[in-house]
Amino acid sequence: MSVTAIAEQLVGGMGVSFAIFALTLIFSLPLGLLISFGRMSKNKVLQLIVRFYISIMRGTPLMLQLFVVYFGPYFLFGIRISSDYRFWAAIIGFVLNYAAYFAEIYRAGIESMPIGQYEAAKVLGYSRSQTFMRIILPQVIKRILPPVTNEVITLVKDTSLAFVISVAEMFSAAKAIAAAQASVTALVVAGVFYYVFNLVVALIMDKIEKKLNYYR
Repeated sequence: MSVTAIAEQLVGGMGVSFAIFALTLIFSLPLGLLISFGRMSKNKVLQLIVRFYISIMRGTPLMLQLFVVYFGPYFLFGIRISSDYRFWAAIIGFVLNYAAYFAEIYRAGIESMPIGQYEAAKVLGYSRSQTFMRIILPQVIKRILPPVTNEVITLVKDTSLAFVISVAEMFSAAKAIAAAQASVTALVVAGVFYYVFNLVVALIMDKIEKKLNYYR
């Protein structure tokens, strides 16, 4: 099978990988911000719960978390699992995992802001929400963009882990072709796809970072 034919067969899997990537970012970025608020909450019970959640998500393999999300409803509650649930189980697993990492990145960015900015905003009559949305958050986004970029690039590669619950993403398609053809060509082509995907993401994030670098 030619490289072109293999690439054509991988396009469908690439679409699934991109969907996992995009949906994970859409849901995990705002969820991570909410979790960071819980992490910094003065409510000790809420703070403890959030810290435990983050510890679990960061301290266990993503592959294991995908298994738990996919098989958990059946083994814990006896709910029958449909094949359509595989994709959404992957999305839930990725979102919960990456939200924990983004939460810690947000927290570091928010806590790095000088207290004087909050005090100055209060003197000017800003409410707490206005202070955060108009003054603090724009600066936080600029500060946390490099570590967020690292996580986004890692996410591109981690989408391949969806194969463990039989989601037909690109790596699964490449493995099937490689097994059928007894050749590693499909895996090499998949590797090129991942590299190009990552390169595009890195260039986009770099452009955003430069655009936000208003100090220059």
